[in-house]
Amino acid sequence: MDGTDLLARVEKALAEFLDAQAPALDAVAPDLAPVMGTVQDFLLDGGKRLRPAFAYWGWRGAGGADGEEVVRAASALELLHACALIHDDVMDGSDTRRGKPAVHRRFAALHRGERWQGVPEQFGTAAAVLLGDLCLVWSDTMLARCGLPPEALRRAQPVYDTMRLELMAGQYLDVLEQAVASTEVDRALRVARYKTAKYTIERPLHLGASLAGGDQAVLDALSAYGLPLGEAFQLRDDVLGVFGDPSETGKPAGDDLREGKRTVLVAEALAAATPRQEAVVARLLGDPRLDADGVAALREVLVDTGALEATEQRITRSLDEALGALDAAAGSGTLDATACTALRELAVAATARTV
Repeated sequence: MDGTDLLARVEKALAEFLDAQAPALDAVAPDLAPVMGTVQDFLLDGGKRLRPAFAYWGWRGAGGADGEEVVRAASALELLHACALIHDDVMDGSDTRRGKPAVHRRFAALHRGERWQGVPEQFGTAAAVLLGDLCLVWSDTMLARCGLPPEALRRAQPVYDTMRLELMAGQYLDVLEQAVASTEVDRALRVARYKTAKYTIERPLHLGASLAGGDQAVLDALSAYGLPLGEAFQLRDDVLGVFGDPSETGKPAGDDLREGKRTVLVAEALAAATPRQEAVVARLLGDPRLDADGVAALREVLVDTGALEATEQRITRSLDEALGALDAAAGSGTLDATACTALRELAVAATARTV
C-alpha cells in the first residue's frame, strides 16, 4: 500500500464508481446504454492518470497515510479530465482521441448507422456536450463519496472550485488565441499556465495536500514545483502535437497545426521568422485540409527559425526549476521524503514522454 500500484488502484476505483452509477441511467431509459458504454470505454481504456497521481502524492507529501479513500478522491479528477477532453475535441473538431474516434464522432456514427432523422454531426456534437457535462457531475459525486471525513472535503472544496474555474478560463483563452491569431509568447504561456499547468499538476497537488490538512508552507512548496513542471508538460504536449508519432500520440500528425493552435512553439517561430516564413505560417496554419506536405512545410519553419530548439530549452529550464524546488522542500522537511522521490519520477515522466 505504498502507492507503487497506484495506476491499478485508480482503474479499480473508476470501474467501481461507474458500475455503481449504471443503474441510475438504466432506470431512466434503456436508450442510455450507449452513453454509459462510451463513458466506460473512454475512462477505462487509456490515459496517463497524471492528475490522480499528483493529487495522491500531494496528500502523501503533506503527511497523509495511504488508503483507498484518498485514491477514490484522486480518481475523481479523471472524470473532470474526461469532461475537458470530450469538450475539447468538440471545440477543436478532432477526429480521434487516444487512437479511437472522438466521442462526438462515435455518436455521429451511431446516428448514421441507425439511419435516424436529422444531421449526424449535430447529434454527435450534442451527445458529446452532454457526456462531458455528465462526467463533470460525476467528478463531484465521486469526490463527495470518496469516504474521507467531511472536514477534509470542506478543506479541499475551495481548491477544487478554483481548479475547475481555471480550467474553463484556460480553455476559453485557448479558443480566444486562435480567434485573434495571437503571435505573442507571453499570451501563449498564459494559456499553457491556466489550461494545463495549474489544472494538471499544481491544483491536483493542492487538492491532495488540502485533503490531508497541509499548511501554507506545504502548498507553497508544491506550487514552486508544480507550476514550472506544468509549463514544461504543456510545452512537451505542444511539441508532440506537431512532431509526435501518431501511433504513439493517438492523434493524426500535425493535428495542432490543422486546428491553428497558437502555442508557444508557434509564437517562438513567428518572433524569429523571415517574411517568407511568416507567409508560410499565415497560409497554412489553421487549414483543416492541411496535408502531409503542408505539415512538413510548417515543421520546417518551426525548426529553421529555432522555435523547436527554444521550446526544448524552455522545457529543460522549467524541469530544472521544478526539481530544484522539490529538492529544497525535501531538504527542509516541508514535504515527505517518500513523496518527493515519487514526485521527482513523475516530473521526468511528464516531460520526457512521447504520448
